Amino acid sequence: MSALQARVVVLAGPSGSGKSRLAERLGLPVLRLDDFYKDGDDPSLPRITEGLNTGLVDWDHPDSWLPQDALSTMRALCDHGRADVPVYDISQSSRTGWQSLDLGGSPLFVAEGIFAPDVVDPARTAGLLAAAYCIRRSTLRTFWLRLTRDLREHRKPPLVLVRRGLALARRQRAVVADAVAKGCAPRTPDQAVAEVGGIAARARA
Repeated sequence: MSALQARVVVLAGPSGSGKSRLAERLGLPVLRLDDFYKDGDDPSLPRITEGLNTGLVDWDHPDSWLPQDALSTMRALCDHGRADVPVYDISQSSRTGWQSLDLGGSPLFVAEGIFAPDVVDPARTAGLLAAAYCIRRSTLRTFWLRLTRDLREHRKPPLVLVRRGLALARRQRAVVADAVAKGCAPRTPDQAVAEVGGIAARARA
């Protein structure tokens, strides 16, 4: 573990809970796990099988992304302090290129995304994990933050976004419970900022 250049702070939580905004507040390099989604024409993508969205791609299903690619990138960042990472355009449901992520000597970086709980145990087993959090907000606030973000970024047609948002709101408690079961500590954004600040200070000492 002493040979590692950095370790990872995992931020999980329901879609719209403020993970990306929190990552910015922490002032650490960020690995966006949502950039490891599969392309929209991938035949292995899961589909919604019931309700108003039947037949649409289920982007909230773990089979819609590439966890091994994400873990390999995390390993490279921890070992070498830099890695090439994909750039994914959610509005196009497609990977559009690559960019270099350089930690610039930072002993910590953030990995955030809706599938973040799935990397906690492998990262801990590999000795890469500094901490893991599940960010909590009220269901109503999370729904509103998610909807305004998705509309602003034109992620999907508005009706799809509203329907998806309502479905996610119904599942929010289960999402948080799943993240906690997979090793994430439930925290508000302010609590996470305070704790990560302490971890960063110790890592730099």
